[in-house]
Amino acid sequence: MADKIILVGGGGHCKVVIDAIQKSGSFEIYGIADSSLPKDETVLGIKVLGDDTILEELLKDGIKYAFISVGSIGNCGVRKKIYENLKDIGFELPVIIHPNAVKASDVETGEGTFVAAGAVINPGTKIGKNVIINTRSSVDHDCAIGDFVHIAPGAILSGGVKVGDEAHIGTGAKVIQSLEIGKRAFICAGITITRNIDDEEKAK
Repeated sequence: MADKIILVGGGGHCKVVIDAIQKSGSFEIYGIADSSLPKDETVLGIKVLGDDTILEELLKDGIKYAFISVGSIGNCGVRKKIYENLKDIGFELPVIIHPNAVKASDVETGEGTFVAAGAVINPGTKIGKNVIINTRSSVDHDCAIGDFVHIAPGAILSGGVKVGDEAHIGTGAKVIQSLEIGKRAFICAGITITRNIDDEEKAK
């Protein structure tokens, strides 16, 4: 019998996470915590149990796993705050990988990271904690992805790219080999990056 897990956040990204968990069979989803949705509303059949104030009680009741199902559109700091709160409460945050993703056997993946359907992560890559490698994105060999990064759907990182903490690589963006993307940098959708990007820079 699979361990129970609570999801934090009930928006669109939550649906993607639910699908990955159900198809992998890795956990039984106990419910969703979300302050913006009415209690007892459902997301793909999973019930909203309440807001974040229920989390400590759930841990006491034996639900020891939690997962952040809030996405990010350029502000990865929101997920960082949720992560820190869950760790302070005492939850364990597993890695969730959709069964249709491809991840090389030597890839190192930090806790709380999500790898969506169709994503590819090639050998020699290291991924930090609470990262989103989103739908059909591609991370090639020997990349280094920091904590709380979002690689958006369809984004492509060539080999040897380094991405700093809390950076956002936009939908369909491309980063050529061996470049460095700074901390909290924002790469707009659909562009090709051919130079290093500074911390907190917006590339468009």
